[in-house]
Amino acid sequence: MFAILETGSKQYKVAEGDVLEIELLNEEKISKDNIINFDHVLLVKNDKLHIGQPFVKNARIEAKVLEELKAPKIIVFKKKPKKRYKRTQGHRQQLHRIQIEKIEIKTETKADAKAKAEPKVKAKPKPKAEPKAQVEPKVKAKPKPKAEPKAQVEPKIKAKPKPEPKAKPKAKVEPKAKAEPKVKAKPKPKPKTKAAKEEKKKKEEKE
Repeated sequence: MFAILETGSKQYKVAEGDVLEIELLNEEKISKDNIINFDHVLLVKNDKLHIGQPFVKNARIEAKVLEELKAPKIIVFKKKPKKRYKRTQGHRQQLHRIQIEKIEIKTETKADAKAKAEPKVKAKPKPKAEPKAQVEPKVKAKPKPKAEPKAQVEPKIKAKPKPEPKAKPKAKVEPKAKAEPKVKAKPKPKPKTKAAKEEKKKKEEKE
C-alpha cells in the first residue's frame, strides 16, 4: 500500500514506516505529541486505486515529526561580466524529518451514502381554490333623454352699402412759359505770341 502526498508545493510517494525530509511545517498543525495529519492526498493504492480530483475523499496520512534540521549548504554565486560585479552567498534550507505511521482511507458504505442523502421533503398539496362568487348581471343604463331642438335664430339684416364718394376732377395744369434763349458769351481774345508783339512794335516805329 502506498500513497502520494502533497506538502510544501512538492509531491512525495510514501508508504507506512518511510522516513523523509520535507519543507518546514507550520507549528500550529503539529500536536503536542509531535503528530501531524495530512489531508492533501492525491492518490492511494491498496486493493483498489483511488485517484483524487484533485484530492482523495476520506483519505488521511498520519506522520510523526522526528526533528527539525537544516539542509546542506548551497553556494549562490552571482557575476555580471564587464561590470566588476561579483557576489557569493550561502544558504541552508530549514526542513522537518518525519516518519509515516498510517495511511487511512474510509470507503463509504451504501448505508452511509443513504444516511448522508437528505430525505426529499414531500411538497404540500396546494389548497383548492374557493369557488368564485357569482357576479350579479350589470344593470343596463337608462337611455339619455333626447335634447330639445335649438330655437331658430332670426337672420341678421344686411347693412346698406355706403355710397362711394365721387372723386373730384383734377385741375388743369397751365403750360410753362418758354425760357428765353441764353445770350452767347463773346469769345475771349487769344493771347498774342512774341512774334505778333514784335511786328506790332516795328509798325509803331515806322509810323
